[in-house]
Amino acid sequence: MNRELKEDIGLQEQQEPHYIYVIVANDNERSLCDLEMRSLFGNQVNRSSNLLHSMIRIEPNRSPFIKQRLEVLFEGANLEEIANQVGSLELNGATFKVEAMDNDNPEEDAKLEYDQKRMLEREIGWRIRGKAEMRKPDKVFGFVQIAGRWLFGELIKGEAIWLKHNEKPRKYSTALSTRVARAVANIAVPHIKGLRVIDPCCGIGTVLVEALSMGIDIVGRELNPLAATGARANLAYFGFESEVILGDMRQITEHYDVAIIDMPYNLCSVLPMDEKLEMLQSLRSFADRAVVVTIEKIDSLIEEAGFRIKDRCTVSKGNFTRYVLVCE
Repeated sequence: MNRELKEDIGLQEQQEPHYIYVIVANDNERSLCDLEMRSLFGNQVNRSSNLLHSMIRIEPNRSPFIKQRLEVLFEGANLEEIANQVGSLELNGATFKVEAMDNDNPEEDAKLEYDQKRMLEREIGWRIRGKAEMRKPDKVFGFVQIAGRWLFGELIKGEAIWLKHNEKPRKYSTALSTRVARAVANIAVPHIKGLRVIDPCCGIGTVLVEALSMGIDIVGRELNPLAATGARANLAYFGFESEVILGDMRQITEHYDVAIIDMPYNLCSVLPMDEKLEMLQSLRSFADRAVVVTIEKIDSLIEEAGFRIKDRCTVSKGNFTRYVLVCE
Protein backbone atom coordinates (compact mmCIF):
# COMPACT_ATOMS: atom_id res chain seq x y z
CA MET A 1 0.00 0.00 0.00
CA ASN A 2 1.23 3.56 -0.51
CA ARG A 3 3.13 5.27 2.28
CA GLU A 4 0.61 8.12 2.64
CA LEU A 5 -2.25 5.69 3.34
CA LYS A 6 -0.21 3.75 5.90
CA GLU A 7 0.76 6.92 7.73
CA ASP A 8 -2.83 8.17 7.58
CA ILE A 9 -4.20 5.10 9.37
CA GLY A 10 -1.25 4.54 11.68
CA LEU A 11 0.39 1.46 10.13
CA GLN A 12 4.08 0.77 9.71
CA GLU A 13 5.60 0.10 6.28
CA GLN A 14 5.50 -3.65 5.60
CA GLN A 15 4.31 -5.60 2.55
CA GLU A 16 4.21 -4.55 -1.09
CA PRO A 17 0.97 -2.83 -2.09
CA HIS A 18 -1.71 -4.84 -3.82
CA TYR A 19 -5.24 -4.11 -4.89
CA ILE A 20 -8.56 -5.77 -5.65
CA TYR A 21 -10.62 -4.14 -8.40
CA VAL A 22 -14.35 -4.67 -8.87
CA ILE A 23 -15.04 -4.91 -12.62
CA VAL A 24 -18.52 -4.55 -14.14
CA ALA A 25 -19.35 -4.87 -17.85
CA ASN A 26 -22.43 -5.91 -19.77
CA ASP A 27 -22.29 -8.67 -22.38
CA ASN A 28 -21.96 -6.24 -25.31
CA GLU A 29 -18.94 -4.56 -23.71
CA ARG A 30 -17.26 -7.61 -22.13
CA SER A 31 -14.71 -7.96 -24.95
CA LEU A 32 -13.85 -4.24 -24.76
CA CYS A 33 -13.58 -4.43 -20.97
CA ASP A 34 -11.22 -7.41 -21.14
CA LEU A 35 -8.97 -5.63 -23.64
CA GLU A 36 -8.88 -2.52 -21.45
CA MET A 37 -7.96 -4.63 -18.42
CA ARG A 38 -5.19 -6.40 -20.37
CA SER A 39 -3.86 -3.01 -21.42
CA LEU A 40 -3.96 -1.47 -17.93
CA PHE A 41 -2.91 -4.49 -15.88
CA GLY A 42 -1.19 -6.84 -18.32
CA ASN A 43 -3.50 -9.75 -17.53
CA GLN A 44 -6.87 -11.20 -18.51
CA VAL A 45 -9.97 -10.63 -16.43
CA ASN A 46 -11.53 -13.93 -15.39
CA ARG A 47 -14.84 -14.01 -17.26
CA SER A 48 -16.50 -15.84 -14.38
CA SER A 49 -15.46 -13.25 -11.81
CA ASN A 50 -16.03 -9.56 -11.12
CA LEU A 51 -12.69 -9.20 -9.32
CA LEU A 52 -9.17 -8.45 -10.54
CA HIS A 53 -6.12 -8.76 -8.27
CA SER A 54 -3.08 -6.65 -9.19
CA MET A 55 0.01 -4.92 -7.82
CA ILE A 56 -0.72 -2.01 -10.18
CA ARG A 57 -2.53 1.04 -8.81
CA ILE A 58 -5.16 2.54 -11.14
CA GLU A 59 -7.62 5.25 -10.16
CA PRO A 60 -11.16 3.82 -10.41
CA ASN A 61 -12.37 7.03 -12.11
CA ARG A 62 -10.19 6.22 -15.07
CA SER A 63 -12.07 3.21 -16.42
CA PRO A 64 -15.77 2.92 -17.27
CA PHE A 65 -15.58 -0.68 -16.02
CA ILE A 66 -13.78 -0.28 -12.67
CA LYS A 67 -16.38 0.37 -9.97
CA GLN A 68 -14.26 -0.01 -6.84
CA ARG A 69 -10.65 -0.47 -5.72
CA LEU A 70 -9.71 -2.19 -2.48
CA GLU A 71 -6.25 -1.25 -1.23
CA VAL A 72 -5.38 -4.30 0.86
CA LEU A 73 -4.27 -3.64 4.43
CA PHE A 74 -4.78 -7.03 6.10
CA GLU A 75 -5.12 -10.66 5.05
CA GLY A 76 -6.28 -13.71 6.95
CA ALA A 77 -7.17 -17.35 6.57
CA ASN A 78 -10.56 -16.56 8.12
CA LEU A 79 -12.62 -13.52 9.04
CA GLU A 80 -11.66 -13.79 12.71
CA GLU A 81 -8.02 -13.11 11.76
CA ILE A 82 -9.15 -9.99 9.92
CA ALA A 83 -11.28 -8.87 12.86
CA ASN A 84 -8.32 -9.22 15.22
CA GLN A 85 -6.13 -7.05 12.96
CA VAL A 86 -8.48 -4.13 12.33
CA GLY A 87 -8.16 -3.01 15.94
CA SER A 88 -4.70 -1.65 15.08
CA LEU A 89 -6.17 0.99 12.76
CA GLU A 90 -5.74 4.57 13.95
CA LEU A 91 -8.35 6.83 12.33
CA ASN A 92 -7.41 10.01 14.23
CA GLY A 93 -11.01 11.08 14.63
CA ALA A 94 -12.16 10.14 11.12
CA THR A 95 -15.54 8.42 10.77
CA PHE A 96 -15.78 5.12 8.91
CA LYS A 97 -18.02 2.56 7.27
CA VAL A 98 -17.40 -1.12 6.49
CA GLU A 99 -18.79 -2.81 3.36
CA ALA A 100 -18.78 -6.46 2.36
CA MET A 101 -17.77 -6.97 -1.28
CA ASP A 102 -19.12 -9.58 -3.68
CA ASN A 103 -17.07 -12.33 -5.26
CA ASP A 104 -19.19 -13.58 -8.17
CA ASN A 105 -16.92 -16.47 -9.16
CA PRO A 106 -19.18 -19.55 -8.88
CA GLU A 107 -16.15 -21.82 -8.52
CA GLU A 108 -15.22 -20.19 -5.21
CA ASP A 109 -18.71 -20.23 -3.65
CA ALA A 110 -17.82 -17.00 -1.83
CA LYS A 111 -20.87 -14.86 -2.61
CA LEU A 112 -22.53 -13.52 0.53
CA GLU A 113 -26.26 -13.12 1.08
CA TYR A 114 -27.65 -9.76 2.22
CA ASP A 115 -28.20 -10.67 5.88
CA GLN A 116 -24.79 -12.34 6.06
CA LYS A 117 -23.12 -9.22 4.68
CA ARG A 118 -24.71 -6.97 7.30
CA MET A 119 -23.77 -9.36 10.11
CA LEU A 120 -20.13 -9.58 9.00
CA GLU A 121 -19.91 -5.81 8.50
CA ARG A 122 -21.02 -5.32 12.10
CA GLU A 123 -18.59 -8.00 13.30
CA ILE A 124 -15.68 -6.19 11.66
CA GLY A 125 -16.91 -2.67 12.35
CA TRP A 126 -17.19 -2.91 16.12
CA ARG A 127 -13.51 -3.93 16.32
CA ILE A 128 -12.39 -0.66 14.69
CA ARG A 129 -11.60 2.14 17.10
CA GLY A 130 -13.59 5.09 15.80
CA LYS A 131 -17.06 6.38 15.05
CA ALA A 132 -19.14 4.54 12.47
CA GLU A 133 -21.03 6.70 9.96
CA MET A 134 -23.28 5.02 7.39
CA ARG A 135 -24.18 7.95 5.14
CA LYS A 136 -21.12 10.16 4.64
CA PRO A 137 -18.11 8.52 6.29
CA ASP A 138 -14.62 9.97 6.02
CA LYS A 139 -13.30 6.51 5.14
CA VAL A 140 -14.86 3.38 3.69
CA PHE A 141 -13.31 -0.02 4.37
CA GLY A 142 -14.15 -3.21 2.53
CA PHE A 143 -13.51 -6.93 2.85
CA VAL A 144 -13.82 -9.87 0.48
CA GLN A 145 -13.02 -13.56 0.30
CA ILE A 146 -10.79 -14.68 -2.59
CA ALA A 147 -9.24 -18.11 -3.12
CA GLY A 148 -10.05 -19.11 0.43
CA ARG A 149 -8.44 -16.04 2.05
CA TRP A 150 -10.04 -12.91 3.45
CA LEU A 151 -8.75 -9.47 2.44
CA PHE A 152 -9.51 -6.15 4.16
CA GLY A 153 -8.59 -2.63 3.14
CA GLU A 154 -9.62 0.88 2.19
CA LEU A 155 -12.35 0.92 -0.44
CA ILE A 156 -12.36 3.64 -3.11
CA LYS A 157 -15.38 3.97 -5.38
CA GLY A 158 -15.18 5.27 -8.93
CA GLU A 159 -17.09 8.25 -10.29
CA ALA A 160 -18.66 7.98 -13.75
CA ILE A 161 -16.91 11.08 -15.09
CA TRP A 162 -17.57 10.09 -18.70
CA LEU A 163 -21.33 10.37 -18.16
CA LYS A 164 -20.93 14.13 -17.68
CA HIS A 165 -19.30 14.29 -21.11
CA ASN A 166 -22.52 13.08 -22.72
CA GLU A 167 -23.80 16.63 -22.29
CA LYS A 168 -21.43 18.07 -24.86
CA PRO A 169 -22.88 20.92 -26.98
CA ARG A 170 -21.91 19.35 -30.32
CA LYS A 171 -22.98 15.77 -31.04
CA TYR A 172 -22.85 13.36 -33.95
CA SER A 173 -24.98 10.25 -34.32
CA THR A 174 -22.17 7.89 -35.39
CA ALA A 175 -19.59 9.11 -32.88
CA LEU A 176 -18.23 6.70 -30.27
CA SER A 177 -20.05 6.69 -26.96
CA THR A 178 -18.17 8.33 -24.10
CA ARG A 179 -17.76 4.93 -22.39
CA VAL A 180 -16.23 3.33 -25.48
CA ALA A 181 -14.07 6.39 -26.17
CA ARG A 182 -12.70 6.33 -22.62
CA ALA A 183 -11.90 2.62 -22.80
CA VAL A 184 -10.22 3.07 -26.19
CA ALA A 185 -8.08 5.90 -24.79
CA ASN A 186 -6.99 3.62 -21.93
CA ILE A 187 -6.21 0.80 -24.36
CA ALA A 188 -4.09 3.15 -26.45
CA VAL A 189 -2.35 4.87 -23.53
CA PRO A 190 -2.31 2.64 -20.43
CA HIS A 191 0.76 4.49 -19.09
CA ILE A 192 0.32 8.23 -19.60
CA LYS A 193 3.61 9.83 -18.62
CA GLY A 194 5.81 11.17 -21.41
CA LEU A 195 3.70 10.06 -24.40
CA ARG A 196 2.55 12.28 -27.26
CA VAL A 197 -0.77 11.15 -28.71
CA ILE A 198 -2.87 12.17 -31.70
CA ASP A 199 -6.39 11.48 -32.92
CA PRO A 200 -5.93 12.20 -36.66
CA CYS A 201 -9.66 11.87 -37.48
CA CYS A 202 -11.03 13.36 -34.27
CA GLY A 203 -14.54 14.22 -35.45
CA ILE A 204 -16.36 16.17 -32.73
CA GLY A 205 -13.66 15.29 -30.20
CA THR A 206 -15.21 12.47 -28.17
CA VAL A 207 -11.88 10.66 -27.73
CA LEU A 208 -10.07 13.97 -27.15
CA VAL A 209 -12.39 14.88 -24.25
CA GLU A 210 -11.97 11.49 -22.55
CA ALA A 211 -8.21 11.42 -23.03
CA LEU A 212 -7.69 14.98 -21.80
CA SER A 213 -9.85 14.32 -18.73
CA MET A 214 -7.35 11.61 -17.77
CA GLY A 215 -4.31 13.82 -18.30
CA ILE A 216 -3.24 12.32 -21.64
CA ASP A 217 -1.20 14.67 -23.85
CA ILE A 218 -3.30 14.48 -27.03
CA VAL A 219 -4.00 16.66 -30.05
CA GLY A 220 -6.61 16.30 -32.76
CA ARG A 221 -6.81 16.68 -36.51
CA GLU A 222 -9.94 16.72 -38.65
CA LEU A 223 -10.64 17.08 -42.36
CA ASN A 224 -14.25 18.23 -41.98
CA PRO A 225 -14.42 21.95 -41.02
CA LEU A 226 -17.77 21.59 -39.24
CA ALA A 227 -16.54 18.63 -37.18
CA ALA A 228 -13.30 20.44 -36.30
CA THR A 229 -15.30 23.45 -35.11
CA GLY A 230 -17.51 21.11 -33.09
CA ALA A 231 -14.48 19.46 -31.49
CA ARG A 232 -13.08 22.83 -30.43
CA ALA A 233 -16.47 23.81 -29.00
CA ASN A 234 -16.73 20.56 -27.02
CA LEU A 235 -13.22 20.92 -25.59
CA ALA A 236 -13.90 24.51 -24.56
CA TYR A 237 -17.23 23.53 -22.99
CA PHE A 238 -15.49 21.12 -20.59
CA GLY A 239 -12.55 23.47 -19.98
CA PHE A 240 -9.93 21.46 -21.86
CA GLU A 241 -7.17 22.98 -23.95
CA SER A 242 -5.71 21.11 -26.90
CA GLU A 243 -4.89 21.73 -30.53
CA VAL A 244 -7.43 20.68 -33.16
CA ILE A 245 -5.92 21.21 -36.60
CA LEU A 246 -8.07 21.41 -39.72
CA GLY A 247 -6.42 19.18 -42.32
CA ASP A 248 -5.90 15.79 -43.92
CA MET A 249 -4.12 13.20 -41.77
CA ARG A 250 -2.01 12.29 -44.81
CA GLN A 251 -0.30 15.66 -44.43
CA ILE A 252 0.96 14.99 -40.89
CA THR A 253 4.74 15.26 -40.64
CA GLU A 254 5.25 15.32 -36.86
CA HIS A 255 5.94 12.09 -35.00
CA TYR A 256 3.71 10.70 -32.21
CA ASP A 257 4.11 7.82 -29.80
CA VAL A 258 0.50 6.70 -30.17
CA ALA A 259 -2.42 7.39 -32.50
CA ILE A 260 -6.10 6.67 -31.90
CA ILE A 261 -8.23 6.56 -35.04
CA ASP A 262 -11.91 5.82 -35.52
CA MET A 263 -11.85 5.08 -39.24
CA PRO A 264 -14.22 7.47 -41.07
CA TYR A 265 -17.36 5.95 -42.50
CA ASN A 266 -20.67 7.08 -43.90
CA LEU A 267 -23.86 5.10 -43.78
CA CYS A 268 -24.70 6.23 -47.32
CA SER A 269 -21.32 5.80 -49.00
CA VAL A 270 -18.24 3.61 -48.62
CA LEU A 271 -14.67 4.88 -48.46
CA PRO A 272 -12.65 3.29 -51.29
CA MET A 273 -10.20 0.57 -50.22
CA ASP A 274 -7.20 2.35 -51.74
CA GLU A 275 -8.02 5.46 -49.71
CA LYS A 276 -8.30 3.40 -46.51
CA LEU A 277 -4.91 1.86 -47.24
CA GLU A 278 -3.41 5.28 -47.87
CA MET A 279 -4.75 6.50 -44.52
CA LEU A 280 -3.30 3.50 -42.70
CA GLN A 281 0.07 3.88 -44.44
CA SER A 282 0.09 7.52 -43.37
CA LEU A 283 -0.76 6.42 -39.82
CA ARG A 284 2.19 4.05 -39.85
CA SER A 285 4.51 6.88 -40.96
CA PHE A 286 3.83 9.19 -38.01
CA ALA A 287 2.90 6.84 -35.11
CA ASP A 288 4.82 4.00 -33.46
CA ARG A 289 1.63 2.47 -32.11
CA ALA A 290 -2.03 2.84 -33.00
CA VAL A 291 -5.47 1.79 -31.85
CA VAL A 292 -7.74 1.51 -34.86
CA VAL A 293 -11.52 1.45 -34.49
CA THR A 294 -13.41 0.22 -37.53
CA ILE A 295 -16.85 -1.10 -38.47
CA GLU A 296 -15.42 -3.60 -40.97
CA LYS A 297 -12.66 -6.18 -41.02
CA ILE A 298 -9.53 -4.53 -42.42
CA ASP A 299 -6.82 -6.84 -41.08
CA SER A 300 -5.21 -7.27 -44.49
CA LEU A 301 -5.06 -3.50 -45.06
CA ILE A 302 -3.50 -2.93 -41.64
CA GLU A 303 -0.84 -5.53 -42.30
CA GLU A 304 -0.20 -4.15 -45.80
CA ALA A 305 0.30 -0.71 -44.23
CA GLY A 306 3.12 -2.16 -42.11
CA PHE A 307 1.38 -2.73 -38.78
CA ARG A 308 1.12 -5.93 -36.75
CA ILE A 309 -2.15 -6.49 -34.89
CA LYS A 310 -1.09 -7.19 -31.31
CA ASP A 311 -4.53 -7.47 -29.66
CA ARG A 312 -8.17 -6.90 -30.48
CA CYS A 313 -11.75 -6.85 -29.30
CA THR A 314 -15.27 -6.11 -30.48
CA VAL A 315 -17.95 -3.88 -28.99
CA SER A 316 -21.57 -4.19 -30.05
CA LYS A 317 -24.72 -2.13 -29.85
CA GLY A 318 -27.70 -4.01 -31.23
CA ASN A 319 -26.68 -5.32 -34.67
CA PHE A 320 -23.88 -2.74 -34.97
CA THR A 321 -20.37 -4.00 -34.23
CA ARG A 322 -17.11 -2.10 -33.96
CA TYR A 323 -13.67 -3.72 -34.08
CA VAL A 324 -10.92 -2.30 -31.87
CA LEU A 325 -7.43 -3.26 -33.04
CA VAL A 326 -4.18 -2.63 -31.17
CA CYS A 327 -1.49 -2.19 -33.82
CA GLU A 328 2.28 -1.88 -33.57
